Formats: sequence, C-alpha cells, structure tokens
Amino acid sequence: MTTQMEELSKKKEKTELILSNVINLPVIPKIMTEAMKMLDNKLTNATELSKLISKDQALVTRILTIANSPLYGLQRKVTTIDFALLILGYRELRNIITALSIIEAFKNKTDKYLDQKEFLLHSFLTGTASKKLAEELGYTNSGEAFICGFLHDVGLSVLHRYMHSSFASICDMVEKDGVTYHEAELEVLGTTHENIGFFLLEKWNFPVELTNAVLYHHDPVESAPGFQLTNIVNLADYMTKYLNIGAFKWDKDIKLCESTIKQFNFNSPEEIDNFINGYKDLFWSQLDFIRFLN
Repeated sequence: MTTQMEELSKKKEKTELILSNVINLPVIPKIMTEAMKMLDNKLTNATELSKLISKDQALVTRILTIANSPLYGLQRKVTTIDFALLILGYRELRNIITALSIIEAFKNKTDKYLDQKEFLLHSFLTGTASKKLAEELGYTNSGEAFICGFLHDVGLSVLHRYMHSSFASICDMVEKDGVTYHEAELEVLGTTHENIGFFLLEKWNFPVELTNAVLYHHDPVESAPGFQLTNIVNLADYMTKYLNIGAFKWDKDIKLCESTIKQFNFNSPEEIDNFINGYKDLFWSQLDFIRFLN
C-alpha cells in the first residue's frame, strides 16, 4: 500500500515529465530570441538591434509602453527603440524583452479558470512594485527585481496552457472543497506553481537568485541565494492584495512573511499599512499602460 508521500512523489514526477517536454517546444517568438542573443553580445550594433526589433510592431509597442510607464519615471517620452536603448541601456532592455518573451510564450486563451488580462495586470504590477522596492533598498540590479516580480507566477501560465485539465481540477477543488490553492496544487500535481516556475527557469539557465525568488516568493528561505530579492517579491505580491489593485485570486491566502517584515524594518502593522499605501498612486498610474501590453 503506497503512502501519501509516495503518491505525491509519483504525481510530481509525472508533472515534471510533462514540463520537460514543454521546455523543448519552440514557444518563444524568433525575433525575441534573436534580440536577446544580440543584447547578450557587447559588440552588437544598436542600429542592427533596433532594425530587428522593429520587425515585430507588437513587441515594439510593448517595449515602449513599459519604457514610458511610471515604472521608469522618464522625463522625455520614448518613441523609438533607438531612444529606448540610449535611455535604458542594453541590460534593462534585455530584462524587458525576457519578461515579455516568457509571458508571450505561455499565454493561453482566457477562460473561466484564468483571465489573461487579470493575470498580466497582476504580473506587471508585481514587477513594477518589485523594481521600485529594490531601488528603495539599494539593490544592485532593480531590473532583475522587475523580472522576478513579472515572472513570479509564470508556473501558473505554464500550467494553464499545457496542463489545463489539472489547472481546472485545482480551481474546482478550491471552490467545492474550500481548500487553499496550495493544498489543491499538491493534491492534483504533487507540486506547486512555484516549483513549476522554478523548474522551467532553471532549465533555461536563469541566475539562481532569480529562480529562487520565483520558488520561494510565498515563503522566503534565508539560506537560499537571492533571499533579499525573494523578500522584495513577497512584499510586492502582497501589496497587490492589500491595495486590491491587480489582486489575483490565487493569492487570497498570501501573507507578508516575517523575514520580509524584518528586511524592510517594519516595526508595527501601522508602519506596514502606511508604507504600502504610499505605493497606491504608482499602482493606479500603471493601469493606464497595461492595456497596451495585451
């Protein structure tokens, strides 16, 4: 007779087998892939890069939308990819294209289980808040914080597209049985969307600090690389629920972790409330831009 742990292990192995096949699919648009390769090359000519990206007008629109959003607070409007490269730099532009590429790769049609616009809004606002929080803390690369925030729930997007029946079962179980999403994920998959996101990003050779931030964003682990970054994403994710702007139903049970409270030097619930409310205007201002990302 198999134990519950053995059953969970079998379900997890089955899930990871499906995911292993997913990462081999040519899901990322060719232009995005080529652009990221060029951005990794220090000898890349800006004119050639701009010419490549401009072949995909939808990508251009999304890049310029993010560049002109309150996320960067630029004084001049960015109207071309050339100017975006000049103002943001290669590294920051690569961060933006990376995040957009992965979200685009796993985007699925909206259904009763997942509203794609709602999901994208939540992802973008979490990324926005993560970047701003990182800047406040003096984190060395706030662009990485944006990527982590933007992609923190990428496992859900993958699950919805490639394991849709399991995604539906999880949602139905939460609604009918009153369990948490975390409990339902373990029951159906033997793993969670955090693990799925980690599994895929690790296979794509993302830095360990970023993969850990995705894996532990609901429960930061101090001994794991990227602990500070993980706390940043935990707070940003929690802020969407607290402010009810870009909130996401899978986060209905999310809590602000003790390590996050400690990192941001919050001494009372009132301090936390005041700090988060200070971000309300930033969140609202981003809503005008999100429609251009769909």
